[in-house]
Amino acid sequence: MKTVVCKTGTQTIAALKEKARSVRKETIRIHGLSPEIRLASSLSNIEVLTVLYYGGILRFDAKNPCWEKRDRFIMSKGHGGVSLYPILADLGFFRKDELNKVCSKDSFLGAIPDCIVPGFETTNGSLGHGLGVACGMAVALRIKKIPSRVFVMVGDGELYEGAVWEAVMFAAHHKLDNVVLIVDNNTKCMLDYCRKVLDLEPLADKFTVFKWETRSVDGHDIEEILSVMRELLEKPTGRPKVLIANTIKGKGVPKLEADPLCHIRSLTHDEIERIIKEI
Repeated sequence: MKTVVCKTGTQTIAALKEKARSVRKETIRIHGLSPEIRLASSLSNIEVLTVLYYGGILRFDAKNPCWEKRDRFIMSKGHGGVSLYPILADLGFFRKDELNKVCSKDSFLGAIPDCIVPGFETTNGSLGHGLGVACGMAVALRIKKIPSRVFVMVGDGELYEGAVWEAVMFAAHHKLDNVVLIVDNNTKCMLDYCRKVLDLEPLADKFTVFKWETRSVDGHDIEEILSVMRELLEKPTGRPKVLIANTIKGKGVPKLEADPLCHIRSLTHDEIERIIKEI
């Protein structure tokens, strides 16, 4: 099997920005078809996903999603995974017309993605388990001497789960430098701003104390994400790695950006039509 390292890995920053814009529009369009998806949570991570899949970071084969030497990507914040659908369809993991059937009874694309979707490694309805699963994968890859990496995306509200910090300690103790955690730090959980529910700051310091290689970026600045991610991956430190992406929940939709309860908000069809035109 021929190794496929993201065919679009040589794209310019301008081209990557255009990809992100297209993914944002398509995610909002899907919300119009399937109002039950968590739109705000799916809009904050788009630039990070664009860099991973189009920026030459992840190794994958869209025609063979179970290729043994692929990099694994776990969307632990499953409620924010719908924005990955347009990317996977564009790359050929499944047909693009499936995007018109999200949440319908004859579709494998649900509001919470699971492992029946080509390109998704795990089912992630219950928060807090993605990093632990990733650690198990990382240990197995090490035993098999496969030089692949395991990327995990969690939300900041997900960090309230104790299982996450058990996995943080496990990864550090076993020096799992093939684990890359990405925190979608959009500052809001389901109930309010995180600082009002359980304040996570100083977040970067927490990972540093647990002996993780830690970086923070503007999670909507594609050039910065790409640069820092490459730097993080190029330096073999013997430590697990974490990228804290400081993002805006509901990015691109002012109504959602300003709403502390945007996690559960839906848009009307008129609002969706107007926003897509503006984007």
